Amino acid sequence: MPEAVELLRDGRTTELWGKYCGFVNLDIEQFMGIQQQLLLEQLELLQKCELGKKLLHGAHPGSIEEFRERVPITTYADYTPYLPDQIEAALPEKPMLWQRTSGRSAELSFKWVPVTQRLYRELGDAFLALLLFASCKERGEVAIREHDKFLYGLAPPPYASGCWAHRLADESIFDFLPPIETVESMPFQQRLEEGFKMGMSEGIDMMAGLSIMLVAIGERFGQGGGLKRVLPMLTKPKLLSRMLRAMIKSKMAGRKLLPRDVWTLKGLVSSGTDSQVYRERIKEMWGRYPLDVYGATECVMVAMQTWDYGDMTFLPYFNLLEFMPEKDYARWALDHTYLPATRLLNEVVPGERYVIVLTNFHGGAFVRYMLNDMVQITALRNARLNINIPQMIFYSRADNILDFGGASLTEKVVWQAIENSGLDYVDWVARKEKREGPILHIYLELRNGSRDIKEITTAIDKQLRLIKEDYASMVGAQGFNLLEVSLLPGGAFQGYIAKRQAAGSDPAHLKPPHINPADGVLSTLTGEESKTVSDKESVHPA
Repeated sequence: MPEAVELLRDGRTTELWGKYCGFVNLDIEQFMGIQQQLLLEQLELLQKCELGKKLLHGAHPGSIEEFRERVPITTYADYTPYLPDQIEAALPEKPMLWQRTSGRSAELSFKWVPVTQRLYRELGDAFLALLLFASCKERGEVAIREHDKFLYGLAPPPYASGCWAHRLADESIFDFLPPIETVESMPFQQRLEEGFKMGMSEGIDMMAGLSIMLVAIGERFGQGGGLKRVLPMLTKPKLLSRMLRAMIKSKMAGRKLLPRDVWTLKGLVSSGTDSQVYRERIKEMWGRYPLDVYGATECVMVAMQTWDYGDMTFLPYFNLLEFMPEKDYARWALDHTYLPATRLLNEVVPGERYVIVLTNFHGGAFVRYMLNDMVQITALRNARLNINIPQMIFYSRADNILDFGGASLTEKVVWQAIENSGLDYVDWVARKEKREGPILHIYLELRNGSRDIKEITTAIDKQLRLIKEDYASMVGAQGFNLLEVSLLPGGAFQGYIAKRQAAGSDPAHLKPPHINPADGVLSTLTGEESKTVSDKESVHPA
């Protein structure tokens, strides 16, 4: 089969679309047929290797049903004899590379994940599908062109996003700004600066990155940072022309300069818990919505939005997808010997929430692996686009849900409430604390100036009530408030990051967790390590 660039050169766009985006034409029976076939191929590999024999516990399942009945759920702890030290001889297939992910356990600061040649090839197909969806308006449209300019805004290898970028570069379609092979030794910020300088001259067609990074770049433009970086370059005619047009656009609109004044992107891809939180701000800054994708280093990609930017469609090619009902996860979390009955994709129920359990295909290492990510099934098909595969949204990390009995709050909900309140903030953390009863305590750093703490708290509380009906009902019915807000000193988060950098922490662990930060994290943020939490300025909404 010709590579993507050859199909583009030959004008065979129908074939190109079918090769990379054809999974949206599957029905659920065809989807499950692919899952069954790839699992049986994977089981043959597992039964011949040391890791597989350990995880299968002597079982030789011949079907998905038997596999689910006989093989237990695993966590990363089951793989620590092999993966941290990269014991390749024990694996189902020799890896071509190792990806690194930020660990979430107390025992490991990060995790190593093997990627086989076959998995790497599938990754390129999926990434190209993302960009095709991000740049088209209808089924079958191919808007990308050879030598489109792709701003390299992803973390370098061994992090997963950098491996994705390398695989995309193998297709030889896009010109990366800056070129991948020349700049990965640069610090991330320097590399991004260089990419934007090149983009001022050559243009930018496509971009991918974390949502929070896209917002941060847009804010710098609005504050004049984007303009200051290119002023010394305006002696070049192309740059001068581009900037003059951009400045006229922003002036006519009566606002500050934004990236969309400078570039008209064909496609924009984002990832992260905050993708939906920042969706409208990104469109305002960049001129189009970001296409969202859900995945993790251990599973590559699970689902992605398509060209309607609605809920996400599952992919069949990377993992056997199992879904543990929310109530069963709560029991399993207390007793890992419990073997709950999971559901397959053709058994899920719209409106229900599930924790993802996955088994890698293509010689990958993970078997019935508990990802600890909770998703919600929104529909059994995308009726608008006639996609006959169930649809999902990312709900929360399963261990990041703040449960108040009658109301459960996720990181995304709290973040959305803060964002919708209109506050100009740097960052936040929140945790469940106890006063006379349980409360949601948000610690917030404002960006500029001071605001009345009561006004801030009331604004966030109002948005929480609008977003979460069960929160509003619980507060109204019980007649007491769940929310307390404390203001952190200016520079709190930057100081925390600096302290982590000085301690030699991995880049993935420089920022504190948003939900349930430990006491030590909180004391660093407050700058009052000798004081108790109750000493800080806080207030409940009126």
